[in-house]
Amino acid sequence: MTRNQKRAIIWAFALIVLSAGGYAAYYFSNLYNQVASLQKVGDSSPFRSLPVTETTVAQEPPKWEGSEPVNILLMGVDGRDSMGDDIPRSDTMLVASIDPVQKTINIFSIMRDTYLDVPGFGKQRINAAITHGPNTAMETVGNLLGIPIQYYVYTDFEGFIKLVDSVGGVDFHVEKDMKYLSAADGPQYDIDLKEGMQHLDGRTALQYVRFRHDRLSDFSRTGRQREFLQAVAEKLKSSTSIMNLPDILEQVNPYIDTNLSVGDMWKLATVAYDSKMGGSEQIPPNSLLREEKIGGAAVLTVRNDDKLKEFVQETLNAGPEEEENAPMPDRSVPAPSGTKNEALGEGTGEPQ
Repeated sequence: MTRNQKRAIIWAFALIVLSAGGYAAYYFSNLYNQVASLQKVGDSSPFRSLPVTETTVAQEPPKWEGSEPVNILLMGVDGRDSMGDDIPRSDTMLVASIDPVQKTINIFSIMRDTYLDVPGFGKQRINAAITHGPNTAMETVGNLLGIPIQYYVYTDFEGFIKLVDSVGGVDFHVEKDMKYLSAADGPQYDIDLKEGMQHLDGRTALQYVRFRHDRLSDFSRTGRQREFLQAVAEKLKSSTSIMNLPDILEQVNPYIDTNLSVGDMWKLATVAYDSKMGGSEQIPPNSLLREEKIGGAAVLTVRNDDKLKEFVQETLNAGPEEEENAPMPDRSVPAPSGTKNEALGEGTGEPQ
């Protein structure tokens, strides 16, 4: 090999290294900027209309050292009917509990018609808690589950659509035909899905997780939401999604608010990537809920608060092996008898 050939190889290698280094610098710089801007402040905050009090403004969460369990409240809202700066009620509420020691992630989906005490605001449905601010919502859900909620992530329908589209959609088995047409919502929110394996984009995925117009109503919907979010999480762990992470965050950024810091997000992402799914449960579970009429509205109440907290702890302590061998939940199991499930939360008014 001549000296000129050696020199060409060295320069080519140097160019590759510099290009890779430049891309890495761009990647991490862009990633940092997108993550940092997920926290919305001032006029960009969805909670800008709330009074500035310690119960309604998102407080600084406790410092997370990365070794103790952390619980994150995920809230999805339907902002189509909100007026001005009104904060819409949460359409979906889930808690992701991440244990960095056991390396497990447990998911709890909260029934939105659960009727309980919202600290400082009396008895209300739990989906109204977010209208008083993220701190109130975290405290309310934490009191229900008996665990501290340190963080929240808040988004709306458009944020969910953008997330699914940004990962290229998700291949998912739709367990039955789903059809619902609503003149009030407009054709863009009609639901029309066929049974079988489907490639769901953002719009069709939203149809799937919103559908509640069957015999089990919200009972089956919360189960579908947990299963679909697990599928999205697996897609996000793919090498393609990781390489495109700055672009994914750029797509969803305008629709998300959170109190997670950049450092905490980085630590949580590292733990979550290496973790297995643990329990995936509905709260309250069917065995501990009661369907009632209060103030003319159909709501769900908890039969025994202490038993509910024990149920949560049993789920958290089960570990991934036990949960992996457990049978999948049967969404055909009837919900507790009492009121008609399909009427819950729709056109019934709000209890006083």
